[in-house]
Amino acid sequence: MTHLKPGDKAIPFTLPGVDDRQHALADYADKEAVAIIFSCNHCPYVRAWEDRMIQIQADYADKGVQLIAINANDARKYPDDSFPNMKKRAQEKGFNFPYLYDETQEIARAYGAERTPEVFLFDKSGVLRYHGAIDDNYENPNAVRSHYLREALDAVLAGQSPPTVETPPVGCTIKWK
Repeated sequence: MTHLKPGDKAIPFTLPGVDDRQHALADYADKEAVAIIFSCNHCPYVRAWEDRMIQIQADYADKGVQLIAINANDARKYPDDSFPNMKKRAQEKGFNFPYLYDETQEIARAYGAERTPEVFLFDKSGVLRYHGAIDDNYENPNAVRSHYLREALDAVLAGQSPPTVETPPVGCTIKWK
């Protein structure tokens, strides 16, 4: 499977969110940057990074940044990742970003996502500027040396190229049907 590469354009989508609304990528066209993060409920890597995702959204919201989490896992094989359980997880954790359900897995396949969490950061013109992991240490937030997503956001917001444009995504594989 090929995935989007830095320099590629974002692929439009419309998906249902845990807020019972449809969310289209076009809804966020006014944002300076959009970070699409393929995610889920059950993966220990996602769970380790969730608080950081919430914090990044909180820290960058006023700068015109929007995180969007998308769960594409097969809920039949992984009931923890069902839409009702997504709603529960978002409420428990107090997600401050949309959490969307890609039930057909069409969007995950189009993006070439393979892991959870996996970041695709787009600039204001919808160009992929960073792809990969959130940072370099899922286990210990205090031991992070490279804040890949934050560094990429800072660069994009300053109109510059991110210092790192691609890292291997670290996490569970997406659970395909």
